[in-house]
Amino acid sequence: MQQDKSAGGLVGSPRRETVLVTGATGHVGNVLVRKLLGMGQRVRAMVPPGEDLEPLTGVDVEVVRADVRRADELRKAVSGCSRVYHLAGIVTVSEGLWDLLESVNIRGTRNLVDVCLDSGVERLVYVSSVHALPEPSPGKAVRADLSFDPKSVFGDYARSKVLGSQEVLDAERRGLDAVLVFPSGIVGPYDFRLSELGTLFLLYARGRMKALVDGAYDFVDVRDVVSGLIAAMDLGQRGRGYLLSGHRVTVREMCSVLGRTTGVRPPRIRVPMWLARAAAVFAPLYYRLRSARPIFTRYSLRVLRSNCTMDAGASVRELGFRARPFRETVEDTLAWFRGFGLLHPGPSSG
Repeated sequence: MQQDKSAGGLVGSPRRETVLVTGATGHVGNVLVRKLLGMGQRVRAMVPPGEDLEPLTGVDVEVVRADVRRADELRKAVSGCSRVYHLAGIVTVSEGLWDLLESVNIRGTRNLVDVCLDSGVERLVYVSSVHALPEPSPGKAVRADLSFDPKSVFGDYARSKVLGSQEVLDAERRGLDAVLVFPSGIVGPYDFRLSELGTLFLLYARGRMKALVDGAYDFVDVRDVVSGLIAAMDLGQRGRGYLLSGHRVTVREMCSVLGRTTGVRPPRIRVPMWLARAAAVFAPLYYRLRSARPIFTRYSLRVLRSNCTMDAGASVRELGFRARPFRETVEDTLAWFRGFGLLHPGPSSG
């Protein structure tokens, strides 16, 4: 049974081997908590005040309420923890959210690393994003280059992750043992809050995806990301960055896999990118009027046309990282959605 405590309600100091996971109810966070508990580790799950605990239902874990924007709450959450996985953050493809991104992804990260330094935390693994890495010219691969430049990335979200990553590097220079991890597009089961890609999978499976655009991106299974995070904690070199990528998948290939898995025929209508970009100007208003989570925005369309060739060689060599086949991820994700009641039982993939 979960122990739900406010940050101000912790009494005494738990044993030092306790591991803290911030953002524990997020997609990666809840999968990481499950994996660590399955390995026999003692885990404290940090959740913002007022946030529901549905992603941790049935998980026997200590829960502490704390906001990364409040250093006093963070100090009590970190107290007694030897290792910290920092996943808490705002992930969005929407525009106009800079104030929130700055307060959580940048100042919140600064607060956490300062608390980790003061508390003598042995190691921090920070989950950044591949969007924080500069996009190379065609023919070259994205690498976990830690020479950050907020002017070299596109969009407020990417900029916030650049500056958040820089806060971690600055703390490492001040004595914090920190490792940075850069996942590509994350997808997979246990997607309780519906990520952008999870939402897209559901739209397709329900027969509501009527058109597609050309493009591609690199997608990685959330379970492989979690394995990479744990390996980074144990094996990663201090002050290094590790790219966790999966497979480059075109939109057409994705629809083909979804079609074979669900029995729903891929859309025949293909929208030219120039037209999709023009329509994306009105996307914020459309999603706001429908109270729907944005999927196709100027940012997401730009991502689909970006250079998404990834080089995860260092992660493979040093962390033993491996990415499972994309089709397996699709099948397992849709099976989880069915089990969670978001999809009616459908045909098997065969």
